[in-house]
Amino acid sequence: MSIIDTSPESANPLLSLIDLGHRARAAAGLDELAFLLVNDTRLLVPYRQSVLWFEQGGVRTLSGVLQPEENAPYAQWLSRVCRELSRSEILSSRRVGPADLSPEVAAEWSEWFPAEALWIPIAVSAEHPGSCPGGLLLAGEIHFGDDSLILLGEWLDSWRHAWLARVKPSGWSFSLMGEKGAGRSSQGKWWQRRSSRIGLGILLLLMFPVRLTVLAPGELVPANPAVIRAPMDGVIGQFHVQPNETVKAGQILFSFDEAPMGSRLQVARQTLETAEVEYRQLAQMAVSDAKSKGQLAGLIGKIGEKRAEAEFLGSQFERSKVLAPQDGVVIFDDPSEWIGRPVQTGERVMRIAHPNEVEIEAWLSIGDAIPLDDGAVVSLYLAASPFSAVSGQLRYISHEAVPRPDGSYAYRARARLGDTAAGPRIGLKGTAKFHGDWAPLGYWVLRRPLASIRQFLAI
Repeated sequence: MSIIDTSPESANPLLSLIDLGHRARAAAGLDELAFLLVNDTRLLVPYRQSVLWFEQGGVRTLSGVLQPEENAPYAQWLSRVCRELSRSEILSSRRVGPADLSPEVAAEWSEWFPAEALWIPIAVSAEHPGSCPGGLLLAGEIHFGDDSLILLGEWLDSWRHAWLARVKPSGWSFSLMGEKGAGRSSQGKWWQRRSSRIGLGILLLLMFPVRLTVLAPGELVPANPAVIRAPMDGVIGQFHVQPNETVKAGQILFSFDEAPMGSRLQVARQTLETAEVEYRQLAQMAVSDAKSKGQLAGLIGKIGEKRAEAEFLGSQFERSKVLAPQDGVVIFDDPSEWIGRPVQTGERVMRIAHPNEVEIEAWLSIGDAIPLDDGAVVSLYLAASPFSAVSGQLRYISHEAVPRPDGSYAYRARARLGDTAAGPRIGLKGTAKFHGDWAPLGYWVLRRPLASIRQFLAI
């Protein structure tokens, strides 16, 4: 309800102007403001039709209509009329008619409008980025006098102030960007602005050269170990050394269960002796018996077969005791897990390594396989001593990725240690850091995200 009497009996238009301004400031939103402009402006000036139009969006509101239909012929014709009127260089309110329009648009004037109308432009606000040009078009049967133009101008200024206070400009519009750029240019040279200095500082920081580094799980492994494998199929019977024990060359390491091999060797030897006794008997009988002489050749072959079998079993029995081929430290699991366990020929049982011959072994994931030169610096941060790194030089990286126990694929890398190789113990694990070539800090930070995006796009 209006706070001032604005009934038709009220003859003071200034009271109506004050009441309209109050209602515009108290409006809840843009739709209520637009409805107020096209319908209640008749409190100041009588008219028959009214339309609010903006360059962005076209016809916003029509008088007497809750929601204008954009595809209606009347709305489309109004859009063409307002667009042609807004192109005029005259920025003040003026009376318009068919003569102010193109012949195509003016031909339908008499069908929709009376002879004269009033066009009130709504200009863009330099102080409010995101506002767009538009206008209010009024059409009536009476002539719009100069007094009416003054009242409408004052009312439109109040209404426009309330409208812009509720308009939320788009943060990405070209007009807003242009106005921001113009505002910044008025603040002085670009290098004198704080935002420009901060941006330039960040850019220089991203261009700062750093070492391209990657991390990978690593551990200390023997450099040139002697791998002790099972020389034959059998069951391990006894270990003569303990894990991490220092051994000498020729010292017995472990032995197989000798009972099965010993019994087989004894049987083979007994069979060989029986065949030799039989041969001697036939040789005596062959002196007088021609038939026995013919059996000697077959028996000689049988003796050779039994002798070869006995010799093979004898060599196997001797190999059942495995000796150390060199000095060093034996590396293997708990002996109780091996005793009584059947093994196959060639199966690895233990390793013998020199305690001072240690290398770094690491597994580079496929995403971290950066270019690395031979001799590149590799630092291993052991889990047991995270504050001191073991340094080494890259010796080689495998060309093919191999599967890991966790199901991933990685490249095996080996790095020889420096002078501090005698300190760390074999088997210690940690994180290996590979140092590559120099690269900008921005590339170092964005390398993995860019690689993921590149693989995702696959273009």
